[in-house]
Amino acid sequence: MADTSSTDTELATLMRSRAGTAFIQALGGEIVEASAGKVLMRLPYSNKLVGNPDTGVLHGGAITGMLDHACGMAVGTGLGVIITEAQARQTTSYATLDLRIDYMKAAKPGADVWVVGECVKITRQIVFARGRAYQDSADDPIALATGTFITTETRAGS
Repeated sequence: MADTSSTDTELATLMRSRAGTAFIQALGGEIVEASAGKVLMRLPYSNKLVGNPDTGVLHGGAITGMLDHACGMAVGTGLGVIITEAQARQTTSYATLDLRIDYMKAAKPGADVWVVGECVKITRQIVFARGRAYQDSADDPIALATGTFITTETRAGS
């Protein structure tokens, strides 16, 4: 049996450092899995997130927020800022520079939404990520995201 204590500790650290934002708490989002450069989150269905009361369909802004957050967390784990490298946590920050969301269809009312964020490429100052929101199958997405993130490093004495 594999030792999961390290993974459990990393996940707990990740949850404290990134899922603890007031925005994700308000949405009710949660981290399900996290590894270097990849994150899986879940957005439980909630009536408070419905965008159209006649149909019960979730508001697109809630899905966009989860996609941005999952992509950002994937970037953070890919850079080592979240979880692995204490020095990187002290000196490196990153922020969404651009985020494109392509909606494929409306989310089914009453069902949770799963969101995957993946760090695709890291350059000196720009990091590329992609995300996918789905319900039943990752092959049948609600929305796809493409994001670029900018990184900055704090210099000594700054």
